[in-house]
Amino acid sequence: MLERRTGASVAVVTVTWEDLGWERLAAGVGRCRLPGWDCTAGLVVGADAALAVDAGSSLGEGARLRVAAQELAGHRVTHLALTHPHFDHVLGASAFAGAEVFGAVGTAALLAGAGREALRADAVAEGLDAGLAEEAADALVAVRHEVCGEWTLDLGGGRQVLLANVGPGHTGHDLAVLVPGEVEVVFCGDLVEESGEPQAGPDAVPSQWPAALDRLLGLGGEDALYVPGHGAVVDAAFVRAQRDALAARFGVSR
Repeated sequence: MLERRTGASVAVVTVTWEDLGWERLAAGVGRCRLPGWDCTAGLVVGADAALAVDAGSSLGEGARLRVAAQELAGHRVTHLALTHPHFDHVLGASAFAGAEVFGAVGTAALLAGAGREALRADAVAEGLDAGLAEEAADALVAVRHEVCGEWTLDLGGGRQVLLANVGPGHTGHDLAVLVPGEVEVVFCGDLVEESGEPQAGPDAVPSQWPAALDRLLGLGGEDALYVPGHGAVVDAAFVRAQRDALAARFGVSR
């Protein structure tokens, strides 16, 4: 809610998720689909803190996400969860100045040193402007908190969020975000994709991917909303069908 002053008067203007191009999923929970790679970014709002989920593919994209997130939250973004270390999800991270950054165990090393060059090269190969890729890779912030099992964040006002290391699968370092509530929301990263077939690059662990989806389903249950890294929000039946398809695709016995 924004206050706009004209002389002595104050006009209160309510800004909705939809006003800013976001999709509201539950009270204080939403996401947007970014242009280019159709990558999802999420936001969870607490009384005095806010968690962003993924950061986009460049500093500019990250900055636009942060501005919109802070307008929706009414205060700054205090936490940032990176679902996995691919360029379209992490290169905007340094735009979230001062946020506590979380990732699955092993993510920190991949966003430092030689890992930054690999991210830059991958971004350029996928079509990101070379200058923007280099700028974002050089500025990458450190992942300060690595999640081994589960980590609960308290965002205030009774809002708690569970970060869960559910991988490996799509990568060796897949982090899911569970937002409990009347409507439970699970941010899946690229463990789940709706807009196309799940992508298995050289850092994927196909033999363990179906088991990672089982862990996702265990987190959210049958009635949760599952937010894929790319594409429309799905239900448990979709995740289960994708799990079975991946098991068949990679010859994983169940």
